[in-house]
Amino acid sequence: MLESLRGRDVISILDFTRGELEGLFEAADSAWKLIEYRPLRGRLVALAFFEPSTRTRMSFESAVKRLGGDTLVVTGEEAISVAKGENLADTIRMLDAYSDAIVIRHRFEGAALYAAEIAEAPVINGGDGRQHHPTQAMIDLYTITKLFGGVDGLTIGVLGDLRYGRAASSFLLGLTLFKPKMVYLISPPQLRPREEVLEELSVRGLRFKEAGLMEVLAELDVLYVTRIQRERFPDPSEYERVRGSYRVTLDMLEGRAKKGLKVLHPLPKVDEIDPRVDESPFQAYFIQARLGVPLRMALLAGVLGGDGVWS
Repeated sequence: MLESLRGRDVISILDFTRGELEGLFEAADSAWKLIEYRPLRGRLVALAFFEPSTRTRMSFESAVKRLGGDTLVVTGEEAISVAKGENLADTIRMLDAYSDAIVIRHRFEGAALYAAEIAEAPVINGGDGRQHHPTQAMIDLYTITKLFGGVDGLTIGVLGDLRYGRAASSFLLGLTLFKPKMVYLISPPQLRPREEVLEELSVRGLRFKEAGLMEVLAELDVLYVTRIQRERFPDPSEYERVRGSYRVTLDMLEGRAKKGLKVLHPLPKVDEIDPRVDESPFQAYFIQARLGVPLRMALLAGVLGGDGVWS
């Protein structure tokens, strides 16, 4: 089912075809059955998180261990010490010698691709720079597929930091592999998508338009919300100017949205979504979070599981 993934690096969502993603989603539907077969038995996956992470790291760690593998975790102060003590290339060589695959998160754009060029083992991008977070985009698209039966024909709004937020950028790039009816880009003016992202969306034929949330809320099937991340801003004063500039409330949704609207968020959320939405039928971000483990299980089994995993 996932033979094309065996031994591959996972750097950008655009490294995949629609067919490969749909095969991955199908595999994720049955990923829990793999626990019995433990396809990663004897495999060691390095989790090299040079940026703080809780959900992505724990999700990968859970996926590896449920498949019978083990993890070598480099994170927090240990990761900072490694980064200070030697260059990234040498760190990757060390991890390559110790493990069968490397999941890397790094604040510098291109760090995952650089690691893949050095390592012989497969490298999976756990988020680097401002543009790429491929496994999060896979989870987002998988969630929509589970909720609606597919992505084609839907009207989707993407709200938040579309300039520096890599989850939003990666999700938008992933949408170009499908055929949504329309994608609305909703952000404060200072946080609109970068020109290279807009150009990529145009070249790939995605139907999109920049808009305000209240203009388009009634049309949306999916509202994908992201938080404004202070750590992504090169200038702290720029963050201060835009923080708290949008908030999705339950009153807003009940007053204007379709009954079937689903709100997604890559988490963690801060104050951009009213906590009352958590208990409403609009909420789908906790479903989205739960689906992260089976999706990453399927991906790891495809990359590392060997022959016959899905037969």
